[in-house]
Amino acid sequence: MSAAVRPPVRKKKLGSYPTLLVVFSITLALIVVGLFGLLLLHAHKLSDVVRQNLDVQVYLDRELPETELLRLQQDLGRLPAVAEKADGQPQIRFVSKEEGAQQLLQSTGEDYRQFLGDNPLRDAYVLKVRPTHTDTLHLHQLERAIQGQRGVFEVQYPQNLFASINQNLTRLSLLLLGFAGVLLFVVVVLINNTIKLALFSQRFLIRSMQLVGATRFYIQRPFLRRATWQGLASGILAALALLALLQYAYLSIPELGLLRDDRLLAVLLLAVLGLGTGIGFLSSWRAVNKYLKMSLDDLY
Repeated sequence: MSAAVRPPVRKKKLGSYPTLLVVFSITLALIVVGLFGLLLLHAHKLSDVVRQNLDVQVYLDRELPETELLRLQQDLGRLPAVAEKADGQPQIRFVSKEEGAQQLLQSTGEDYRQFLGDNPLRDAYVLKVRPTHTDTLHLHQLERAIQGQRGVFEVQYPQNLFASINQNLTRLSLLLLGFAGVLLFVVVVLINNTIKLALFSQRFLIRSMQLVGATRFYIQRPFLRRATWQGLASGILAALALLALLQYAYLSIPELGLLRDDRLLAVLLLAVLGLGTGIGFLSSWRAVNKYLKMSLDDLY
């Protein structure tokens, strides 16, 4: 019986460039960076939301006329530390002493007016503070500015709560930034090594072009162009994957939509594109220059 005929085996072409592998590796690395960037973005937005929900209560003198109330509200709205709504109006809410009595009754369940016979509360303005002005220094400046207003009796805000929140958010931000720095370094090294290994198969082609008299720029140009397009394509794929994951997260957890910031998200996606393109270009440039400077014996 004749021996079975074996099908021919396709051999990999000598010096072929693993384009798909390079794009796949860079895309995965950029997705990891992008996911951590999304974590930083939402943590930053969460800190702003927490700070925006902290109130400063301004208690007023008794029996202020309507004109004084309006004047005081306008003066308080001009303070730089007071947050603004989407329409540009200051976030100031007037709470009358009757409304304050109703809120106290709902929270305690006891009507103190039955044994006091009068409402000892005062009219008040409740201010929302800008997230950038919730530190101790800005709060003290705001307190002094409000106390200097005519018709203000007292200013109250939870100082210990403000200080505790700012301290914890600062620690969390520093921790996340430290992890982000380490992760970015690891990803840069990973992408650099991926492109360097891919160009290792091209080292003899680079030397052949050099031996026939091609200039350094002529040799570098096709490799740099290819690496740049690969980095850009990887950035686009990573950005699309991040958008898909983010939309899935918003659908699964609707509360995350409160932390959405399209402007910061656009900046992050552009950074992913720039990171992929920039690292692809620089890594290819360094690798090609390395092989141009090596001797023939070192190429083996």
